[in-house]
Amino acid sequence: MDLQGASASGASGASLELASLKLAKSQQEQEGKASLQLLESAADVPKSSSSNPALGANIDTFA
Repeated sequence: MDLQGASASGASGASLELASLKLAKSQQEQEGKASLQLLESAADVPKSSSSNPALGANIDTFA
């Protein structure tokens, strides 16, 4: 029975798991940055301003 091979396999599995976790973290960080960029770009949209705040408050639904 070769115990060294079993422990090497376990260490290899642990290193693969660690690499997978690092990739997942990197992907989450990239998605977070993309989400923040999207939110910031949406915040840059100018809001329409009018001297009369009631303008556009009522919608005529009669056809």
